[in-house]
Amino acid sequence: MTVFEESDRARDYRERLEAFMDEYVYPAEPVYEEQMAAAPSPHFQPQILEDLKAEAKRQGLWNLFHPHKEWGPGLTNLEYAPLAEIMGRSIEIAPEATNCNAPDTGNMEVLTLYGTDEHKEKYLRPLLEGEMASAFAMTEPAVASSDATNIEMLMKPEGEEYILDGRKWFASNAMHPNCKVLIVMGKTDPNAEVHRQQSMMVVPIDAPGVTVKRNLPVFGYDDREGHAEIVFDQVRVPKKDVLKGEGEGFAISQARLGPGRIHHCMRAIGVAERALELMVKRAESRTTFGEPLSSRANIQDWIAESRIEIDQARLLTLEAADMMDKHGNKVAKNAIAAIKVVAPSMALKVLDRAIQVHGGGGVTDDFPLARFWAHMRTLRLADGPDEVHKRSIARNEIKKHRKQK
Repeated sequence: MTVFEESDRARDYRERLEAFMDEYVYPAEPVYEEQMAAAPSPHFQPQILEDLKAEAKRQGLWNLFHPHKEWGPGLTNLEYAPLAEIMGRSIEIAPEATNCNAPDTGNMEVLTLYGTDEHKEKYLRPLLEGEMASAFAMTEPAVASSDATNIEMLMKPEGEEYILDGRKWFASNAMHPNCKVLIVMGKTDPNAEVHRQQSMMVVPIDAPGVTVKRNLPVFGYDDREGHAEIVFDQVRVPKKDVLKGEGEGFAISQARLGPGRIHHCMRAIGVAERALELMVKRAESRTTFGEPLSSRANIQDWIAESRIEIDQARLLTLEAADMMDKHGNKVAKNAIAAIKVVAPSMALKVLDRAIQVHGGGGVTDDFPLARFWAHMRTLRLADGPDEVHKRSIARNEIKKHRKQK
């Protein structure tokens, strides 16, 4: 359901992606689970995923996220959003199968916009081919990283290099067996204006002084790509590997996070749609006290509320995507903040209802609901916690009110 007109090319991609999901991705889910169960490590690249990547590439369902025609199909945010929702229905497989998984998508856009020719040849091209993975290292364990001005990692200039010292964590993808490069944010000038202190740099994950200390499980789950704690001890980075320029870390963040939040939110809507389907199927197949669960008034309320909430979140997210396309990220910042609060919270509500309808089975790995719930609960923290986005929205509303006085 949408009030936005679907372009011909968006319709073509949507129909082909839906067919790919039906024919290849959903049947691959049990195979994926079997191969991961037999893997020597939770951070393992199963063969079924490589097979899906080859098929997606063959069908032209590859790098769909990339808005630059030189590197991808050049879809707008509004055109891509429904595709992200479809991929979210099989969130552990479909995004990577089509080379549309975070954080690689954001890192590829950053390298496209701000990388040197050397960065593009050494890192961007292999990432676009799905031959390499990358991680984004910003969050730190010692400070409240929801306020990025708190970031403490020092990037001290010395001659033609910077020396990096600090500790990062929740560097998603850093445990992936194909991860070769990090984009790292730190402070190059602690005395500069508050939003000009930070810079981003390209750092090989095997650079001397970079130590991946451990993986951080999420609600007891070891995600395949991992969330790493990384120590940087006297890591030397050539000045040529600074992205955009010294002091541009915040500006890059804003360019990177806007589209990424659309992707996250639409995938969350896809998760919720899958959960609603499973809820209805379970309610129809289970009987309690002589009647099917689906005949119970409270279950019908849950189904109806889920349908309404999913459609509301989708429309709000599509509106944000449309606003970004027409007016840019700055104008759309309130809408982007709103969807980042709404979509994961909505998905968690729907998942909670679906888990309840599944009874004990809902909290096991016999169904995808528990793992989906862990993903969505984490998303309320990733890319800024709810409270930061609500603060931004409130401040903008107060500012509008003051101007009207």
